[in-house]
Amino acid sequence: MKKLHNLIFILGGAASGKSAFAESVAISFDRPRTYIATAQPFDEEMRQKIAAHIAQRGDGWATVEAPFDPAAALRSQDSAHVALLDCVTLWLTNVLLADRDIEAACDDLLVALSTCPCPVLVVSNEVGQGIVPDNALARRFRAAQGLINRRIAAQADTVVAVMAGLPLLLKGRLP
Repeated sequence: MKKLHNLIFILGGAASGKSAFAESVAISFDRPRTYIATAQPFDEEMRQKIAAHIAQRGDGWATVEAPFDPAAALRSQDSAHVALLDCVTLWLTNVLLADRDIEAACDDLLVALSTCPCPVLVVSNEVGQGIVPDNALARRFRAAQGLINRRIAAQADTVVAVMAGLPLLLKGRLP
């Protein structure tokens, strides 16, 4: 698969600061910005979390809601823009719980990342540093998340881990 230049992959734990870091990097491109959102507001807590993310981003972002098909959103991007996909973990959860073909969905996302005409930042959770989950669904999710993270990291020019709001460059260089 063709490796896209300006594919930046940002990993971290929950509430690690990875989204805020990704947003700051996207802003540094000084281009029109598209936020590709994968969260679904199933309850009031999630609605509040989404509202807080929107407020944190501030103005200057076009938002595309893509809980099941961020690949289509990536394919529709203009080369003059920068896109931020946040986040692969919620998207994968949506795909898994909807009982869709995970392998096909992941393959489609990777192709879209490799052919997107603009720089792309991808945010994802690192879920492999905890204990082995006690149920089959959680173990299936953890395995799928680990695989898609490895595949995106292999394709990316830059990979950054964020812990406690601090970025650690794992691969490549930041713009």
